[in-house]
Amino acid sequence: MTRMGYPFPSQNNYGPYGGVSSGLKIRLIIAVVIALFTVVSYYARPGDENQITGKAERVALAEEADEVKMGLQAVPEMTQMHGGRDPDERACRHVQEVGERLLAALDKKLATEGRANPYRQYFRFTLLADPKTVNAFALPGGQIFMTAALYRAVQTEGQLAGVLGHEIGHVIERHSNKQMAKQQLFQGLAAAGGVAGGDRSSAQMAQAVASMVSMKYGRDDELEADRWGVRLTALAGYDPRAMIGLMQVLEKAGGGSGPPEFFSTHPNPAHREEYIKAEIDQAFPEALPPDLKP
Repeated sequence: MTRMGYPFPSQNNYGPYGGVSSGLKIRLIIAVVIALFTVVSYYARPGDENQITGKAERVALAEEADEVKMGLQAVPEMTQMHGGRDPDERACRHVQEVGERLLAALDKKLATEGRANPYRQYFRFTLLADPKTVNAFALPGGQIFMTAALYRAVQTEGQLAGVLGHEIGHVIERHSNKQMAKQQLFQGLAAAGGVAGGDRSSAQMAQAVASMVSMKYGRDDELEADRWGVRLTALAGYDPRAMIGLMQVLEKAGGGSGPPEFFSTHPNPAHREEYIKAEIDQAFPEALPPDLKP
């Protein structure tokens, strides 16, 4: 009989004398080969240096131009999904101006380190007309979006800067690019687990485990982006404590509902609030600079 495309000489995994069947041995060998190939392909990939942070990182796309191209290709679909660009020109300009202020502060910081932002000319901050979805997101290469629902929920310009600083953090840390590389790793390992199990339930279980691991990486990315939000807001003259208020806005907008944090790529706002407080204390151990905009 056959199952999932792999031959089984009997209905169980054991031979007539209680030993492991040849079918199981073959599946295990194939699974090991797939797993080894997947792991070696990921970890043998040379680390690509992030031009902004200076860190070596494993990415699916080594060229920043390819990230920019991918992001630009997704712009029409993402814009249409959220009702198009918001018709309020004043609000659209406001979002763009605050985003540019953050980027200018980043430029100054990088200049002191002898670095430059390879995505600088491609950054765009777009306010979307969606009046119901409280969200902001970034595409690879610098396309950043914020919904009208979130824009109208924030209470200060510092909170707006916190949203945009967080999304800038995703871009410059190349989170989407690194996630694509990790997904290739997880999918390969899940495939190996499915082959070893030899049936549909084993394949589904292996894929579920891979998804859980991937979600953990996603939550780490969110906290890393929050770290950038803290630093960029302060560099641009905003009070980073506005991000604490922003978390409270997000929690209120969610009504305290939603899936448990473990099952989500985003940490819950209460967790992020504690993290942000710790980041502020670490970045400014003595005191925050004076005259920051709330």
